[in-house]
Amino acid sequence: MSVPHRPPTNSLQSRRSPLLVFAGQSNRPLAQAICDNLGVPLGRSETVKFTNDNLIVHYEESLREGDVFIVQTFSTPVSDAIMELMLMIDAAKSASAGRVTAVIPYYSYARSDKKDSPRISIAGRLVADLLQEAGADRILTMTLHAPQVHGFFKVPVDHLSADLVLSEHFKKCVPDAHDGVVLAPDAGSIKRASQIARRLDSGLAMIDKERLSDTEVRPRALIGDVKGKTVFIVDDEISTAGSLVETVNIAREMGAKDVYVAVTHGVYTGPAIQRIAGLDVTQVASCNTVHVPESKIEGANGRLAVLDVAPLFANAIRNIHTGDSVSTLFS
Repeated sequence: MSVPHRPPTNSLQSRRSPLLVFAGQSNRPLAQAICDNLGVPLGRSETVKFTNDNLIVHYEESLREGDVFIVQTFSTPVSDAIMELMLMIDAAKSASAGRVTAVIPYYSYARSDKKDSPRISIAGRLVADLLQEAGADRILTMTLHAPQVHGFFKVPVDHLSADLVLSEHFKKCVPDAHDGVVLAPDAGSIKRASQIARRLDSGLAMIDKERLSDTEVRPRALIGDVKGKTVFIVDDEISTAGSLVETVNIAREMGAKDVYVAVTHGVYTGPAIQRIAGLDVTQVASCNTVHVPESKIEGANGRLAVLDVAPLFANAIRNIHTGDSVSTLFS
């Protein structure tokens, strides 16, 4: 008896474990963009908050033996986002998912990575423990504030970098970016700034800061030459934009010609938008790891730009699903 020939397929759904992508409520536009890049539909699920603030999560399709990816960024309200993600992980495991990967574009508790004050919690580690206890088999995230947070997890972690996206954005904005200077706002950002400077083939500078107290830091000196140069300020995130204002001001005082800012996470809390609107910069760009509403973009006097990292997350998810290397995405 002859066996009918079946042509090979490269479809992501041809594997024994189907690829399933779901999203919490914190950044559904990014989740949809990731699915568009993957060529798969965004999974159907529902989250309901009761009058007593309790949440319930319900998947509206089968997850049995599926390779499930849940996209949830830790943005305001952060506690709700974390609780919803844990419920989604637990529900997926209860529904017999083959593997569950928590896709956390912005892991906000990475800032709490050490015990630098008496009687406090290392919340970055605690949240990692909670996610693993909920049943996460793997973590996919981007630009942790402190790289050592990677070590808080006992499950595999794929830590993506936005350096390529930021570098390409600078090249697009400034054709002669190689004549500029990448400025690190503090010593903790020098490694990232150095990597972007190598991609741009540009100069490198750093601001040395003096810590006055647990909550107050003062710029002390600018190490490097920015006079007459286009300056590219890079960092992991912008929250209230207080540090950004100081960095831009000192760059201007030292003779910077134009100033561009690009960060991975645009959190923009408190007075951030008002500060950016009055800032002496050409542009402030952030990635869509955190959803930036149109009202904030309009409130910044046209200075805000949002960079798309959905293709990078989609490629990482594809490689994780097929068992290929994720690190090759940054070669």
